[in-house]
Amino acid sequence: MEIRLDGTHYPVSTLGPGQRLGVWLQGCSLGCAGCMSRHTWDPGAGTSTTVGDVLARWKEALADGAEGLTVSGGEPLQQPAALAALLAGAARLRDGARRHEGSAGPGLVDLLVYTGYEPGELTAERRTALARADAVITGRFRVAEPTRLLWRGSANQRLIPLTPRGAARYAPYLARESGDRRLQAATGADGALRIYGVPLRGELAELERRLRAAGVGLTERSWRP
Repeated sequence: MEIRLDGTHYPVSTLGPGQRLGVWLQGCSLGCAGCMSRHTWDPGAGTSTTVGDVLARWKEALADGAEGLTVSGGEPLQQPAALAALLAGAARLRDGARRHEGSAGPGLVDLLVYTGYEPGELTAERRTALARADAVITGRFRVAEPTRLLWRGSANQRLIPLTPRGAARYAPYLARESGDRRLQAATGADGALRIYGVPLRGELAELERRLRAAGVGLTERSWRP
């Protein structure tokens, strides 16, 4: 099945517990003001690949000790069939690895999805797409409602466990505030600097200032119009 991506990265340590494979789907019509990932809005941008290719990356990450998969975007639920196939395949590979490795296997390796839709907007189709997710973070990003809650960008966003695995995995984090390390930087395959995580209000502007002071200029910024 075809899936359109902005990209993937492993390991990501700022979008869920542990070392994770991050997958960013391309395309979002919600267009939240202040979004740091405006480059993911255009549904025709990014790269077309297959769910099978993404699952191959997940299999490699599991073999390397990945502790979870985080799917974000863009808006993952605007590719519902592809998201459903990705999560089903990811759960199958995770559970197969656990059976193969026994008690030393991946344990509470979880599947987390970010969506800008509110819980009341999760239609039957969207709930079906999330059927194999262990937890979901819901809600529009609201720049005027900052929060320090872990992995959330604004105070309205909710971290909701969907399975017993998700409940066990995320119980310690539901009300936990983040420390100082909310962002992770890496160089993408295209040579561009990529920043993963959920910044505090003003944190990206401060990053720009520090880079300028160090003699580093940014030619494009995904968080600016």
